[in-house]
Amino acid sequence: MYFKQFYLGCLAHASYLLGSEGEAAVIDPQRDVDQYINEADAQGLEIKYVIETHLHADFVSGHRELAARTGARIVFGHRAGATFPHLAVKEGDEIHLGKVVLRVLETPGHTPESISVLVLDTEVSNLPQKILTGDALFIGDVGRPDLVGSKGFTAEQMAAMLYDSLHQKMLTLDDSVEVYPAHGAGSLCGRNISKDTSSTIGEQRKFNYALRPMSKEDFVRMMTTDLPEVPAYFPRDAEINRAGAQALEELPRPAELSPAEVNKLQQQGHVILDVREGARFGAGHVPGSINIGLNGQFASWAGTLIAIGTPIILVADDLAGVDEAVVRLARVGVESVKGYLSGGMYEWDKSGFELARVPQIPIDELHSLVEEGADLQIVDVRRPAEYANGHAPGAVSVQLAELEKRLPELDSGRPTAVICASGYRSSAAASLLQRLGFKNVSNVVGGTSAWIQAGYAVEGAAEAQCS
Repeated sequence: MYFKQFYLGCLAHASYLLGSEGEAAVIDPQRDVDQYINEADAQGLEIKYVIETHLHADFVSGHRELAARTGARIVFGHRAGATFPHLAVKEGDEIHLGKVVLRVLETPGHTPESISVLVLDTEVSNLPQKILTGDALFIGDVGRPDLVGSKGFTAEQMAAMLYDSLHQKMLTLDDSVEVYPAHGAGSLCGRNISKDTSSTIGEQRKFNYALRPMSKEDFVRMMTTDLPEVPAYFPRDAEINRAGAQALEELPRPAELSPAEVNKLQQQGHVILDVREGARFGAGHVPGSINIGLNGQFASWAGTLIAIGTPIILVADDLAGVDEAVVRLARVGVESVKGYLSGGMYEWDKSGFELARVPQIPIDELHSLVEEGADLQIVDVRRPAEYANGHAPGAVSVQLAELEKRLPELDSGRPTAVICASGYRSSAAASLLQRLGFKNVSNVVGGTSAWIQAGYAVEGAAEAQCS
């Protein structure tokens, strides 16, 4: 059996290619599908099936393009309600690829239609050796039960289904069965996902907090308490996946725009999205632009912070950055990029238009200001659990995803330093605050991780979570 995991770090997304005797299947593909086709060709495999474990909400799948280019059949759980021709599978159904058998388990709980796929290499054994769990079981966590509330199920009902899926099906497997989920650390489809991208049933039985012995009632209570807010683009992506996305090459290429054209479009409601890293953004940017750097979880944050359908103008270091941004935005269903600033900030600066800046404060400077009792508003934009695990003294917790909603809690007239774990989310938050009228905003370089490494005291736990 041939088996390969493809891991896309910026979306914390894992997909798979497996095959035997010239036949293959792809499981949970990302939107840009060339890598699967190229790898299958290199291994002498023909892709016969594209299997989706569920209707993904956090990214747009390339299942329709992959099927169109290879002739493969698309496979969904029978409850998915996909609106295009597909193979709808139920509990116990099998797909054969040479000497490999893929056996379907219905594992609702993260979504109603969720399936997991048992992998049996009959040359080795007639017992399962691997399980592809989608978003039902992660490494160190399980799937959130609250992402389909609009589909007629409460989070409590979904959590109860998930408990049954875990305890009546997955935990009945042998400890040696290898576990391969659809997501890793950083995905909003879970809350405590490990940085590991695979494990075994036995290891998860020992170390996964959600699998420790407990009643269904306790599990439901735990899984429905203190859930992060659902990003606005999640329901839209699930519906795109139900209908199937158009091929990437069919998307219109963004227009090359002069500084004057960018300025005019901004006045008409276009959002300027600056995808450069935080220090370059801070040194000079188009006033009112939002900074979400390509060097982090760019697409997820763009989908979270920019309203669906908003026309976008990109600012990047070069054309390669523009092209990368377009693809990564399309992976989460953001297809509203209308153009890009030709020549980047060099041309903007040359044109004589105003430049805005965000000062970058080193940790030692922030520490000195805190020690001196300066009138400084420190805003920590990490998630609440990160903040509770340790933060700079005096910092207030306003997580990035809720920044605009919670703006009344902050004083726009005070000098404001924004901090996160490393400086990535804080740069985005600083750009948003500046855009919303804060006149004296700075970004803390290195974030809480640098603060701790410098040996400075924290409030809360002894050390912060800096992932």
